[in-house]
Amino acid sequence: MEAILTGVARDTRGKNNARRLRKAGQVPATVYGGEVQGVQSIAVDPKELLKIVRSESGLNTLIELKVEGKSSDRVLIKEFQVDPIHSDLLHVDFFRLAMDKAITVTVPIALRGEAAGVKQQEGLLDFVTRDVQIECMPAEIPERIEVDVEALLIGDGVRLGDLVEGVSWTPVSDSDTLLVHVIPPKVEEEEETEEAAAEGAETPEGEGGETEAAKGSSEGEDQAKN
Repeated sequence: MEAILTGVARDTRGKNNARRLRKAGQVPATVYGGEVQGVQSIAVDPKELLKIVRSESGLNTLIELKVEGKSSDRVLIKEFQVDPIHSDLLHVDFFRLAMDKAITVTVPIALRGEAAGVKQQEGLLDFVTRDVQIECMPAEIPERIEVDVEALLIGDGVRLGDLVEGVSWTPVSDSDTLLVHVIPPKVEEEEETEEAAAEGAETPEGEGGETEAAKGSSEGEDQAKN
């Protein structure tokens, strides 16, 4: 997904200037990276920025950043700070991209369908890894990596390396990373545990139906009386 965001250059820095910007309905931001040296200080509309952050592609949204009086850049949100009490944006860092160079991003895993091992065998779907790192060109960042789980039976699973055929990205995370698998139901295990606990709770009886502990206690009482 791509988005357009406009900003204005700012010449002053510091906490006081940042507070004034926020009161004026802007959020301070910096732009760095790419072939441009140094850091560019700007201010952007927090409402427009939050729309991007909360979109399906989130932090992986390719943004065309247009700053007044400057040429536009393609950027990604590298980091942002949020007020812990009011949830207001406090500051944003943008990373300037070179569109002809691959980058590393973290992409969420999304499951599609209902596993046969769950529907037919009463197994449990275990979603092990929910995001992975991949390398791709900036214009080809996927919003998510979808995994079709419909054919999975108990004991079956999908690893990252199973998904690399015909895609425009290469894995940075280990290709052997397990993403999802179907495991047996836990009912039998729980029943076995309960049975074992019940057997362990039974106390062996001594001669005459008395336990050894009770027998020893009775003998002690008789000696005391004598």
